[in-house]
Amino acid sequence: MNTNDQLGRALKEIKRDLEYAYVGASNAGAAGTGGGSPTAREMDSADQLIGAANTTAGGSAALTEAMLLSTGQAVFNAGGDASIFMIKPADAQIVAGFTGASGRYRNFNDGTKTLVNAIDLYVSPYGEYKVVLNRHQMTTHAFLLDPTMWRSAVLRPFSRTLLAKSGDSDKHFVVGEYGLMHLNPLASGQINALT
Repeated sequence: MNTNDQLGRALKEIKRDLEYAYVGASNAGAAGTGGGSPTAREMDSADQLIGAANTTAGGSAALTEAMLLSTGQAVFNAGGDASIFMIKPADAQIVAGFTGASGRYRNFNDGTKTLVNAIDLYVSPYGEYKVVLNRHQMTTHAFLLDPTMWRSAVLRPFSRTLLAKSGDSDKHFVVGEYGLMHLNPLASGQINALT
């Protein structure tokens, strides 16, 4: 495998790690310190950037349609325009069962046998939400997001440096520093403590 292939794979892995840092872990930011015993800066993850007023407690229970509607109402009342409902893959079955799976249909006319039981777009009294599965997000959370309010802050763009040669192999050092920004903590919502 050549160097470009290996770097491409390494950068894809770093991209997955960055997504995990954004939505896969609950991390409170830290400013970092210098001096004799320095500590590194840490960014807030998505759950830390969403306002407490728009957080619905799941109460260690499974996701319900009532939880989604309550969160949607809180976001709407705060002036937010959420359009993405991001869930873990296991919650896709629950969402497919919302309102008795009213979007379920069968098609046998054209010779194929197709049964559709999925919800791609949920229309609520507070807006339309595109349902998005995310295998990297925390399994205890569901997010109701306004994507126009989120930014990936680039503090130091990814760069690579060729390190000292060791035999026939090349070693590269890849480094970057990113952070997650939310322009309005009330423009999105979350449901936490889900099972």
